[in-house]
Amino acid sequence: MHLWLMIGVGGFIGAILRYGLSGWIQNGVVVFPLGTLGVNFIGSFFVSLVLYLSEYRGLFGEEIRIFLTIGVLGSFTTMSTFSFESFKLLEQGEIGALSLNVAGTLFLTFLAVYLGKIIVVNLG
Repeated sequence: MHLWLMIGVGGFIGAILRYGLSGWIQNGVVVFPLGTLGVNFIGSFFVSLVLYLSEYRGLFGEEIRIFLTIGVLGSFTTMSTFSFESFKLLEQGEIGALSLNVAGTLFLTFLAVYLGKIIVVNLG
């Protein structure tokens, strides 16, 4: 029960962070879902940092790792929103924006994971 509560509290924190940060990033951009792309990049980067710091450095114990990755970052990243917004671009015939959103999300989130790993592996 304790772990469930930690995940729930983390989820609350991540959802609030997602709402604020994605709105701030999106500010004024009308068509392209830049806020979602931004939080997916940031979330992927921090998931990478936490998991690689756990794996390579033993920095986080299981409970903190679960709190951060499943709780905070699980609600912070927005793949379901990404999918919905991408589908809406498809429905609206915005094929260029759809392609940019899908390619940009995949490239930037993979880059974020790679950067997180490189930072952790090269800390020592």
